[in-house]
Amino acid sequence: MTVLQIILLVSAVSLLLIATVTVSRVRNRSSDSRQQYKKPAKSTVQPEKPLHPATTGTTGNNLEPDEPAETEPEQPEEHGKAENLKEADGEIAADPKKSARPEEPELEESEEPDRPAEAEADTAHEETETEAVEEARPSLRDRLKKARNALTSSLAQTLKRSTISEETWDELTETLIRADVGLKITDELIEKTKDKTRSSKLKTPAEVVVALQEEIRESLRMDNRDLLKSSNPDKPSIWLFLGVNGAGKTTTIGKLAMQESRSGTRIMLAAGDTFRAAAAEQLAIWAERTGADIVKGAAGADPASVVYDSVASAAAKGFDLVMVDTAGRLHTNHNLIDELRKIRRVADKGAAKVTEVLLVLDATMGQNGLAQARQFTEAVDVTGVVLTKLDGSAKGGIVVAVQTELNIPVKLVGVGEGLGDLMPFDETEFTDALFN
Repeated sequence: MTVLQIILLVSAVSLLLIATVTVSRVRNRSSDSRQQYKKPAKSTVQPEKPLHPATTGTTGNNLEPDEPAETEPEQPEEHGKAENLKEADGEIAADPKKSARPEEPELEESEEPDRPAEAEADTAHEETETEAVEEARPSLRDRLKKARNALTSSLAQTLKRSTISEETWDELTETLIRADVGLKITDELIEKTKDKTRSSKLKTPAEVVVALQEEIRESLRMDNRDLLKSSNPDKPSIWLFLGVNGAGKTTTIGKLAMQESRSGTRIMLAAGDTFRAAAAEQLAIWAERTGADIVKGAAGADPASVVYDSVASAAAKGFDLVMVDTAGRLHTNHNLIDELRKIRRVADKGAAKVTEVLLVLDATMGQNGLAQARQFTEAVDVTGVVLTKLDGSAKGGIVVAVQTELNIPVKLVGVGEGLGDLMPFDETEFTDALFN
């Protein structure tokens, strides 16, 4: 073989090797391309993710953890609030136990409730509650606040002392006089308290004040403060009311008439004040409120004739009580005082019996009220005193002065505008309310 043939053979082998290597590389690249296209196709088929991956135990690297946005955690507090809001808006709750409501039974035509009767029952109930409020007896201690404050402030300096001295007695005397007890009654009370201090060997001013309170209570003690009525059921009782204008006679009559009528007493009101234009009209209003009958005379008529007609009518109709209003008069007007004596004589001659003559005094008048009481008791036989406006007075000592000096029992006290504010007088309750 020649050299030329050898060179050609080597060249042919080299070309063959080069071609083989090239084809091999091309195949490898094609295979790689096919693998790249197949992988995305396989990755598109993903297994279903469990609802609670924390409980599946899957740890594969190809599985990504669930994102918080895909599964929201439960919020019981917010859920409860939402239910409450729904209930507040009137929506029906999902829970049948909460949403179930008892069905109202259907009424037949014959079972239909009587609406007017219910309305009448409600009205009657309201009236009963109103009467209960009106009848509620007030606390005397609360109503005597002005008098108590005046007394205790005056005693404050005395109570600060540790021993009993002449200054103690001087201060107690001044306190009683300021309270309108009066000089005579004050001297008597102080002397009795001194005797008790010596006999009981009291050591402090505070003990002396307690002893003084007990002496005042004893000076006010009365066996009977009841309002008297006739013992004969066929003969009506007569209560005469007298006093100056503005003392509260007509209002006192109205409140007493209400209290008596509620206890079953049949009442006749006599408008004996024929001088004051509005007196009869005011009494007529009370008659309407209390269900009482009333006898009125013409303006300026003889008051004694009105009383006579009232008594005759009450006896004929079987009434139990005649309450007589009289004209307000000054205790210094002798003509009117004489007329008062005439009214009393006429009332006693009729078919009824005078069992009470009540003097109505304004407690705020103080010692002037005591002067009025003296004149009225000289004109007629006063059986009891009604002290009105006691809640507005800072001088509660007038109670002691009237009863002790005149020996006339204080039977009633007025401590306000309500029906229950006219109450029987009790000496223990009064002294406790005044000192404590």
